[in-house]
Amino acid sequence: MAHVLIIGASRGIGLETVKQALMAGHRVRAMARSADAIPLDHADLETRAGDALDAEAVRESLDGVDAVVQALGVAAGPDMILKPVRLFSDSTAILVPAMEAAGIRRLICLTGFGAGDSRDHGNILYLVAFNLFLRHAYNDKDVQEIIVRRSTLDWVIARPGILTNGPKTGDYRILGDPSEWRTGFISRADVADFLVRQIDSDEWLRKTPVLIS
Repeated sequence: MAHVLIIGASRGIGLETVKQALMAGHRVRAMARSADAIPLDHADLETRAGDALDAEAVRESLDGVDAVVQALGVAAGPDMILKPVRLFSDSTAILVPAMEAAGIRRLICLTGFGAGDSRDHGNILYLVAFNLFLRHAYNDKDVQEIIVRRSTLDWVIARPGILTNGPKTGDYRILGDPSEWRTGFISRADVADFLVRQIDSDEWLRKTPVLIS
């Protein structure tokens, strides 16, 4: 079993990934600014309060780990709609060279459907909503993906569709062929299931699959 650093671990997909990684038998270091509030108690869980934009905190968090899951998110609200977003690209610009310097190869990166070359694969209603509400965040995720893809790491970029709070089903589609890419719904728990499976699988190495139910 691996020793895994999960960045963005205090809520949403990140927290669900912590739970499922522990259930899979991995040791987990859960990093978030509010890591002390993570509502879990497990012998193989270490919580570490830290900011993904703090280079020293990131370097320290990498000590002794085998793989990294980057599961950052931004809160929905006016700032995300009206102002440029830099969290994803700035944090990745810190994380990637730190991993390369530390000799840690495996990076499992969460972006979303609409990032990179998946942007034009949604229907017209999705594209209208995307441009109104998500444009700034996904412009930054585009840069994030470029940084990851240009790295020397063994990376997987997961692009989930529209997220729900439904249960883990294990019954979801992994679309690797761009001709199949389309929008759809998927639970955060099923996204976490995919992320955890990539810790010790090479099936989707250096690929950017879209995930939908």
